[in-house]
Amino acid sequence: MEYVLQTRALGKRYGSLCALKDLTMHVPKGAIYGFVGKNGAGKTTLIRVVCGLQKPSAGEYTLYGERNSSRGIHKARRRVGAVVETPSVYLDMTAKDNLKEQYRILGLPSFEDIPQLLDLVGLSDTGKKKAKHFSLGMRQRLGIAMALAGDPDLLVLDEPANGLDPQGIVEIRELLLKLNRERQITVLISSHILDELSRLATHYGFIDRGHMVREISAEELESVCRKCTCVEVTDIKALARVLDAMGMEYQILSGQTADIYAKVPITKLALALWEEGCELVSIQEREESLESYYINLVGGGRR
Repeated sequence: MEYVLQTRALGKRYGSLCALKDLTMHVPKGAIYGFVGKNGAGKTTLIRVVCGLQKPSAGEYTLYGERNSSRGIHKARRRVGAVVETPSVYLDMTAKDNLKEQYRILGLPSFEDIPQLLDLVGLSDTGKKKAKHFSLGMRQRLGIAMALAGDPDLLVLDEPANGLDPQGIVEIRELLLKLNRERQITVLISSHILDELSRLATHYGFIDRGHMVREISAEELESVCRKCTCVEVTDIKALARVLDAMGMEYQILSGQTADIYAKVPITKLALALWEEGCELVSIQEREESLESYYINLVGGGRR
């Protein structure tokens, strides 16, 4: 698998505070990588380090195959667009003038792509309206437009849905999916709004207290969090015999309970168990959410 970004045992300290600790991550090319962690877990620190805004205290990272210590890292960073913490826009300028200023900073020779870029993020009709009169969602989309100046291959976004209303969140989601699917832009997105992230991400990295707890693909996560039917019986061995005869996939959890990964014909199951001298005590469907998976992963008790 080809990775656009990799970190190896990355560390960052601020005096006695350890913001990142031995963090290793892999962002595949073409992915929407959800970087998950509570506030203060180290998400923004990682993004600032990768974008060259801060230097790591330990370890290393590679961006498009270039190590952070190599001369080529500056060229690799030109393939990255980022919105870190909040969009950096000029409030007294229009969307078009903000983009012109960004083009000048990047040394781009022409403004001819700006109308197309404004249309892409849904700001083509803002005219002479200044950014200070924009909604939070409009400012966020303007920030993404500025990050897209220079046609980057990797888009890095730090909590892009933070503070947005439901409509604004949907707009950002649709924009990111469009950029990923139509322009093949890899997206690294940090967020603690897990329900929304689950509608976007193809891969996840779960961070806690500066350390990467687990990386997992959306397919693997769906398999772990898939729907199941939890049954409680008086004889778990009898249940196993019945489920084997019915050809159902299951996992025994205890001496009385098991998860069944199939649609359960309740009447048929109860009758088959009765013939085995086993009683069906309770049955319920359940599905683990991304949020519950994360809490269980990092230890919900101390939260």
